[in-house]
Amino acid sequence: HLATSLPLPSERDHLRPRIDMVVFMIDIKSKYSLKNVETSLAHVDASFFLGKVCFLVTGVGRMKACSIEANAVCKLAEAYCSPVLFCELELEGIRAATAQRLLRMLQFCAGHIPGVSALSFVSLMRNSNVD
Repeated sequence: HLATSLPLPSERDHLRPRIDMVVFMIDIKSKYSLKNVETSLAHVDASFFLGKVCFLVTGVGRMKACSIEANAVCKLAEAYCSPVLFCELELEGIRAATAQRLLRMLQFCAGHIPGVSALSFVSLMRNSNVD
């Protein structure tokens, strides 16, 4: 399910499926995109930041057209203890690889991988990013 911003409208709460993961998409060419995500973050329950939130930065193949510094997104992700993925959606191979990565992350977040919680998975990702 996609939403352009948070909070989600409450009139359909009873029809909404359980939310296992939240992916905030940031278009690196749009300052509005980052501002919208920053505003939306206040509407996410704090428990989701324990392994169920990810930042997806698109448009990284055109760094000359950037309105946002990648470092600003990294700081945001660090502040919320959440991973950040950089991708270029216009390239089919990268788009497919990113989709596979997000699906794998969703499997962890939804509890479909025995013995690994979303929190432990994000912890493993953070450790690999530090090295």
